[in-house]
Amino acid sequence: MDPKALIETRARSARAAARAMALCPTKTKNEALQQMARGLVEKSQVLLEANRADVERARGRVTRAFLDRLTLTESRIEGMAQGLREIAGLPDPVGAVVESWRQPNGLEISRVRVPLGVVGFIYESRPNVTADAAGLCIKSGNAVVLRGGSEAIESNTLIAAVLAKALEKTGAPADAIQFVEVTDRAAVAAMLEQDGLIDLIIPRGGEAFVRWVAEHSRIPILKHDKGLVHVFVDAAADLDMATTIVHNAKTHRPSVCNALETLLVDRAVADRFLPMVAARLGEAGVELRGCPETLARVPTARPASAADWDEEYLDLTLAIRVVDDLDAALEHIRRHSTGLAEAIVTNDLAHARRFTREVDAAAVLVNASTRLVDGSQFGLGAEMGISTSRVHARGPVGVRELTTTKFIVQGDGQVRD
Repeated sequence: MDPKALIETRARSARAAARAMALCPTKTKNEALQQMARGLVEKSQVLLEANRADVERARGRVTRAFLDRLTLTESRIEGMAQGLREIAGLPDPVGAVVESWRQPNGLEISRVRVPLGVVGFIYESRPNVTADAAGLCIKSGNAVVLRGGSEAIESNTLIAAVLAKALEKTGAPADAIQFVEVTDRAAVAAMLEQDGLIDLIIPRGGEAFVRWVAEHSRIPILKHDKGLVHVFVDAAADLDMATTIVHNAKTHRPSVCNALETLLVDRAVADRFLPMVAARLGEAGVELRGCPETLARVPTARPASAADWDEEYLDLTLAIRVVDDLDAALEHIRRHSTGLAEAIVTNDLAHARRFTREVDAAAVLVNASTRLVDGSQFGLGAEMGISTSRVHARGPVGVRELTTTKFIVQGDGQVRD
């Protein structure tokens, strides 16, 4: 089928299903999510076989970080299932009253959460994201059109089929989960033109890909942009704590967007801290790239270029810069941050408050690893991504962020004078 015709068919089916999903009771949605989790576990061996085919096809053509994001394991499949169970346990945002008030003329007005409608989700490589996205959309009463990357086509096709079958078993509309199995970029372009059928586009992938989607979409988008994440170790930091936080932020899973990419260190503690943290990172195989002052304290580091301060490595590489003070750290972050997550390690309350007030990012942390910037870690369940947009949601996108509001107005005959 022609990609444009296929996309329109999928979008129309999703639109029809969205009307039914919006009226689904919480119990039905939760039963569907539990059934989706069971389906993934039951089909785990088949899913692993499909994923092995994807991984072997990609091997040698993609980076180590990309291959890691692509790979499924039994534990990752169980993690996908657990994510769906956690979403089932979350409060249903649909129908929740955000606020209500009474006007002097007697009108009772309330703002109530309702589903967005049809969400178009365009993403690359990570097949576990397929389950997260579908689960969040179902819980929030939406339908979803999924278009994964070509590298994970076999994994994603099978995951989506398992999830849709689970919906059918519980009486929810199976068409609420639509997967586009066409890998041609023309399918993405066609999807971005369906402004009459799709209400929101969420792109998740590399910087160039997200920018391309933003430039070509006729539909509002919620961007999951690249994560150029900083940690600033202040002069008043607990250096043992700072070492642990930096190690976790960089090495826990370096291939994801909330991993640390640039470490900023106050000159006042650089002599003590840099040898400590360099030794710990070296044990984990991290390549260090530093400014001249870093090189003087860490001889094993390579010189950093100007480009390193804007590089999202997504790998075991870290840029390090020694700065004069908090002001200099804030200036560096203002110049190079992509607005996803930034952290300070300090015991100075005034510095912590200033950092959280002045840093412009979706998440700002004090004395905590940036790897915690995640829907599940925030108690939101799984996430569609971490939005770096300002409208209509920012930070981890969970079920509540996949709703909008409408006004309910109750009167007893009022008219406008």
